[in-house]
Amino acid sequence: MRNSNRWITAALLVPGLLFTQACGDKFLERVPKGQYASSVLQNASGVEGLLVGAYGALDGVPVQGPEWHGSMHAWVFGDIPSDDAYKGTDAGDQPEQTFIETYQWLTTNSHVRGKWGALYNGVARTNQVLQFLAKATDVPDDRVAQITAEARFLRGFYHFEAKKMWNNVPYYDEVTYSTTEPASVKISNTEDAWPLIIKDFEEAMRVLPATQPGFAGRPTKYAAMGMLAKCYMFQAFDVKTGAARLENINKAKGYLDQIIASGRYTLSGVKYHDNWSADPGNRNNKESIFEIQYSVTAAADGGGNAGLDLAWPYNSGPGGCCGFYQPSQNLVNAHKTDENGLPLIDTFNNTDVTSDEGVNSKDAFTPHAGTLDPRLDWSVGRRGIPYLDWGTHPGRDWIRDQAYAGPYSPKKHIPEKRNSGVSSNLKRSGNNYRYLRYAHVLLWAAECEVELGNLEKAREYVNQVRNRAADPAGFVTIDGRPAANYLVREYPAGAPQFADAGQARKAVRFEHRLEFAMEGTRFFDLVRWGIAAETLNAYVTKEQQRRTYLNGAQFIKGQHEYYPIPLQEIVNTKVNGADVLQQNPGYN
Repeated sequence: MRNSNRWITAALLVPGLLFTQACGDKFLERVPKGQYASSVLQNASGVEGLLVGAYGALDGVPVQGPEWHGSMHAWVFGDIPSDDAYKGTDAGDQPEQTFIETYQWLTTNSHVRGKWGALYNGVARTNQVLQFLAKATDVPDDRVAQITAEARFLRGFYHFEAKKMWNNVPYYDEVTYSTTEPASVKISNTEDAWPLIIKDFEEAMRVLPATQPGFAGRPTKYAAMGMLAKCYMFQAFDVKTGAARLENINKAKGYLDQIIASGRYTLSGVKYHDNWSADPGNRNNKESIFEIQYSVTAAADGGGNAGLDLAWPYNSGPGGCCGFYQPSQNLVNAHKTDENGLPLIDTFNNTDVTSDEGVNSKDAFTPHAGTLDPRLDWSVGRRGIPYLDWGTHPGRDWIRDQAYAGPYSPKKHIPEKRNSGVSSNLKRSGNNYRYLRYAHVLLWAAECEVELGNLEKAREYVNQVRNRAADPAGFVTIDGRPAANYLVREYPAGAPQFADAGQARKAVRFEHRLEFAMEGTRFFDLVRWGIAAETLNAYVTKEQQRRTYLNGAQFIKGQHEYYPIPLQEIVNTKVNGADVLQQNPGYN
C-alpha cells in the first residue's frame, strides 16, 4: 500500500499556483522552493485554490500513515467494532484493526492517530481559507460571503467527524489557529465543541444557495440543514442511559421537516443500488444531499477512493486484494424476513442464513432458501450471487480465511468493473461516498416522531424507505429472475411493530441498520442511541462461537463509546510539562 506522508499545510497543496524565481541581489531572502509565500495567496486566485485544498481533505487521505486511517467512509472505526463487520483477511494482517474490533483501544494505536491527523488537517485547511480571504482585496463581496459559508461548512464537518470519534475535542477557528505559531494548536478539549460546530453550520446555511449547479460536491443550504439535523441527532439521546432529550429531538425535527417539505429530494424512481453505482447518472442523484467526490487519473494509483483500498475481495476477486472489512453473519441474518416480508427484529439471529463457510468453490453448495430483504445482496457479497459486472461470487476463492473471518465479501462500496480505476490499480475509481442522502433524513425524522409520540408518522417514513427496497426493478437478478428469495413489504396499518413507542423505536433503528449496512455508520449509531454496550456485548458473546479471536472482547460502558485521544497529540500539546489535551475516561 502506498503511504501518504503529507505533513504540510494547505498552502502547499493548492493546485495551479506556480511562481518563478530569477537571479537577483537578494538571493538569501528568497522563498524556499516547495513553499508558497503568503503574498502569493492573498488574492482571489490564491483563496480559490486554498478552498479547493480544503475540499481535498474530504478524501480522508491523512497527513501521515496509510490512506485507510482517514477514510471518510470510516469502515475501520464505524463498522469493524460494530456488529456489522469483521476486520476480515487473516489473523496476522493489520493487528491494530484487530485491537479496534476487540475493544483493546490503546492511546498509541496508529489508526486512531491517523484519523485525528486527517480530520485536523481538514480543519487547518479551512482556517487558512478564511485567514487569506480576510487579506485578499480583489474578491467581490458576494464571493467573499460564498467562500466563507463553504469554508465554515467544511470546518463544521471536520470538527463534527472528530466529535463523533472522540467527543472531547479541541475546536480551532481562524483566529486562534496559525501555521507559523506551533503554540496555536495547544487548545484544551475540556469545553463542549457542539455549540461552535453548530454555529458553523448555521452560518453556512444562511448564505449557501439551494443548489450548486456545475459544482457537484459543494454544499447547499439543505446540506447545511442536514448537518445541523445530524448534530442534534447525535445529541438526541443520553449516551449512557439512552434517555431521549426532547429539546434536541425537536431541533433536529425542525431541520428535517424543512428538507422534506422542500420537495428537492426523493427516493421514488431511484433504485436502492443507484446510491452506490459509479455510473455517471447515479452519482449526485436526486437522493444525494451531500456527497464526497472522487476521481481517478491515468497515473498508477492515481486518485480515487484510496481509503477503501484494503476493503475489497481477496485473491481472484475484484481488485485482487485485500480481503478486509468482511460482513458479519449477524448482519446477514438481520436481512431475513417473515412470511409478510417484515424483519425478524427480535429473533433474526436465532438461526443463520445458510452460507458456504467451509465449502470449496469447486464443490456443490445449496444456498439459503428462506425469504430475504433484497438490500442484503447489494450490501454483501455472497456465493452464487452476481457481484455487479465482475461475475458471480464464487465463495471461498474470494475469501482469504473463511475460518477466521467468515464467507462474505464487502460489496456496497465496490464500483462496477466498467468504472474501475484507469490506472494499474483497479481498486481506484470515481465512485463517490454518499455521506448524506434523503434516506437519512426520512429515518432520522422517523426517530424523532417516535420520541414525540407520533407513531403513525414514523411508520409512514419507514415505509417510504421499505417501499423503495421492495421494488423488483431494484433486485439483484440472474437471467432476469431474482437472485434469491426476496420478500420485503411495508409495515401495514395496525402493525404490532408500531403499537407502542418501545416497539416502534426498535423497528426504526432496525430499518436504519438495513438501509445503511456497510456504510461506516453502525457503531456510531449504537453509541448515539445509548445502546452500544448491551448490543455489542450480546453480539460478541454469540460471535465467540464462530470467531474464537473474539474471546475476551468486551465493550466497557462509559469508556468505549469514544476512542482514546492519541497519546502523541497529548504529548505534542503540552505546555510547561502539563497536559493541555485531557484523555478520555478509561484510558491511561
